[in-house]
Amino acid sequence: MSQEIIDRIKALKVEKKAVILAHNYQLGEVQDIADFVGDSLELARKAAAVGDAEVIVFCGVHFMAETAAILSPDKIVLLPDKDAGCPMADMATGEALRKMKAEYPGCPVVCYVNSTAEVKAESDCCCTSANAVEVLKQYPKDQKIIFVPDKYLGDYAAELAERDVVLWPGYCPTHARIMPQDILNAKKAHPAAVSMTHPECPRPVRDVADHVLSTGGMLRVAGETDAKEIIVATENGMLHRLRKEFPEKTFYSVTQRAICPNMKKINLAKIMWALEDMKPVISVPEPMRSKALGSIQKMLDVS
Repeated sequence: MSQEIIDRIKALKVEKKAVILAHNYQLGEVQDIADFVGDSLELARKAAAVGDAEVIVFCGVHFMAETAAILSPDKIVLLPDKDAGCPMADMATGEALRKMKAEYPGCPVVCYVNSTAEVKAESDCCCTSANAVEVLKQYPKDQKIIFVPDKYLGDYAAELAERDVVLWPGYCPTHARIMPQDILNAKKAHPAAVSMTHPECPRPVRDVADHVLSTGGMLRVAGETDAKEIIVATENGMLHRLRKEFPEKTFYSVTQRAICPNMKKINLAKIMWALEDMKPVISVPEPMRSKALGSIQKMLDVS
C-alpha cells in the first residue's frame, strides 16, 4: 500500500505542479518523499524560490506553512494536517507582544521563526536557530532587544552576540525534556562520540554538549568531524536524515522523550489526501502578510 501511495503522490505532484518541502523533524517516510528537506532557514529560502511550482506542500508545523504563504503569496500552500501546531509559537500572541513593546518603548523586536504570522508582523526582524546570533549582532551593543518567544535560544544568542536581551518566557516542550544527564549518560556509554545539541535546549544541557547547533549545523558538523560516533540532542526525527546522509557513522539519540508529536502528525496518506483535495490551505491576510514579510526578509538579508 505504501508504494501505491508513493506512486499516487508522484503523479499528483506532476498534475498539480506541486513541490514538497519537509522539515528535518518529520517522519522518515515524509522526508524521503520530499523534494527538499531542511531546517527552518533553509525551508524559508526554498519557499521563497520554488520557481514554476504552483503548489507548496509544507510538511512541518503551522507557523512554517504560514511563513511559506507569506513568502510566496502567489502559490497555494498546503499543510497536510491542519492540527500540526507548535506549542512554543502559541506561547506568544500579537496582543501580548504589543504590551511588552509598550513596556520597552523603542526596543527592537527579534522573533524566532517559530512564531505566528501575527507575532512576525509585530517584530522588526525574524531569525532562526541558525542565524540568531548573526541577527542580534546587527544591533548596537548598547541597544536593548526584545527576543520572542524562545527564552533558551534567546539566552544562547544573547551570550554569543554580547547583546542585552529581554527574554520572552516561551520554550520548546520537546527540547525542554532533554536533561543534562541524558548527554552525560550518552557520553559515558559512548566515550569516543562527540555530542551535538540544539540551542532550543536549556543552558545546562548546552553546557555539557560539545557543539550547540541548528539542525542544518548538525548536518555540517556531522560531515566535517573525524568522529565516527555522534550523540544527538534534538528532536529524534533528525536522526533519520543524519543516518541517511552519513551511513558510515553511528548516531545516538540522547532520549526517546525528544519527540515532537506535532512534527509526527503528517504521513504519506495525508500528503496524498492534501494533493487530491487541495486542502488544508494556509494563507495569511493583508496587511499582516506584508508586515510579517518585512521581518522575514530582513532575516534572509542578514543570512
